[in-house]
Amino acid sequence: MSCFSERKLAGRVHPGGEISVGGLGGTMKTAESKTIAIHRRQLLRSLGALAGGLIVAPWLSGCGDGPAPAAGSGPPLQVDPGRPWWLQNNFEPISTESEHFDLPVVGELPRELRGLYVRNGSNAQSGISSHWFLGDGMLHGIRLEDGRATWYRNRFIRTSMYANGIDYSESGPPLGGTNQSNVSVVRHGGRLLTSGEVGAPYEIDPHDLRTIGVHDFDGKLNTSFTAHPKIDPATGDLHFFGYFFTRPYLTYHVANAAGEIMHSSEIPLPASSMIHSFAITERDVVFWDLPVHFAPEAMAARGFPYAWQESAPARIGVLPLGGTGDQVRWVEIEPCFVFHEVNAFRAGDEIVLDVCRLDRFLDGRPLHQSQQDVRRWRIDTAGSSLGFREETIHARALDFPMHDKRFTGRQNRHGWFTTFREHPQTLDPAGILHMDLERGQTISEWNPGRHRQVGEAFFVPAGPGEGEGWLLTYLYDRARKASRFVVLDAGRVGDGPLAEVELPQRVPHGFHGTWIPDAT
Repeated sequence: MSCFSERKLAGRVHPGGEISVGGLGGTMKTAESKTIAIHRRQLLRSLGALAGGLIVAPWLSGCGDGPAPAAGSGPPLQVDPGRPWWLQNNFEPISTESEHFDLPVVGELPRELRGLYVRNGSNAQSGISSHWFLGDGMLHGIRLEDGRATWYRNRFIRTSMYANGIDYSESGPPLGGTNQSNVSVVRHGGRLLTSGEVGAPYEIDPHDLRTIGVHDFDGKLNTSFTAHPKIDPATGDLHFFGYFFTRPYLTYHVANAAGEIMHSSEIPLPASSMIHSFAITERDVVFWDLPVHFAPEAMAARGFPYAWQESAPARIGVLPLGGTGDQVRWVEIEPCFVFHEVNAFRAGDEIVLDVCRLDRFLDGRPLHQSQQDVRRWRIDTAGSSLGFREETIHARALDFPMHDKRFTGRQNRHGWFTTFREHPQTLDPAGILHMDLERGQTISEWNPGRHRQVGEAFFVPAGPGEGEGWLLTYLYDRARKASRFVVLDAGRVGDGPLAEVELPQRVPHGFHGTWIPDAT
């Protein structure tokens, strides 16, 4: 078995955002690996105020990395204090796009996994960005079929910002499609869409990860598109929102299963707050309006245009599913910040909502120094005003939660989280923890070793019961400076991977992904 062969090709980006490489077509029939070399634009931009199936072990095939280190070995994670942590180690952006075929597999891929796993992330094309959240969107996708990993591709998302080589410090507020589209990926209404924190989504061709263009829902989307839309498993409806720097600060939308927007309503807010996600139950929509507000002056100080506001309230809002802004009811809570919820569901008059809670965010401390735990919020909707209470269900710092999405908005018991090692200078993602949310107890945990790091684990169902399925994620090995795609049994996480697919290049740490199964 020979190593991956690579042939550098000159790449051209056309005005429409498509890439052309010689006579390279969208469908590749050769098994030869090809790498597209992308010109690195050097952006020396001001970061001042916001201006507007063969199964082999690859080390047996002479690929040069030597045997895999033992689980506890490997050098400690070193960080240069003179450089931003999000531009170092496996957060460092990569500059090339590539595609490779018939990838080596260690272990055995479940033959039932037929489809595409694709994950989004922040990857500045210039190698420079003022914040981890503000790099260009880059997709990393791997195609599985009949126990084989048939191809891997990574592609920049051809946003208008990418095409023009600009970032928020130059572009001003992101109007229309102006955003990096670097956070999430969702499949709905027959389309694969990427989304950022603000701005419009972009449609992607799942066959080769090519950017098709801005998707505005036939002109009906005139606000931003959330990083975390929710699909109601009973109806197939897509519930989402957009928040923005200027009014309307928050707008709630519903698109039917065909992908057509059928409802939009402004949710009145007194200021522009950073709302990364939200939750639904079978009857409710739940927003959290927390004290991280738009602050243009923060761009100069911290490279990001939102900041913690000490005097601002923290509150939770509830409205009927498919409802309007005049129906929202609010209850104040202790100040905090939440990026991600696990899930929400109804328990009689109560809404039960599990969240990864930070004590504060964007308050001058680095993200990795915020105190974090997993809380259960209980919102009593019986009276004329909402009631609220919370409890800690797990005291560890956990994030990137995942649940069985067949149970979105319904009572669930299983949750999977990325664990983190303590480090004074950077985020150090570690392994995956499987939690019994009802009891707040760890069911099992996979710790791949201090030199290995994993990201969000995406759940793919394999049986009818909740939690019967697999977890998919990318893994980075610092000792080998190499990445793998990993599949685990979701019910036996502590047993470690069922299979690992050796990847031809490093996959930087990113954000959120999805699985697109083949049609059956």
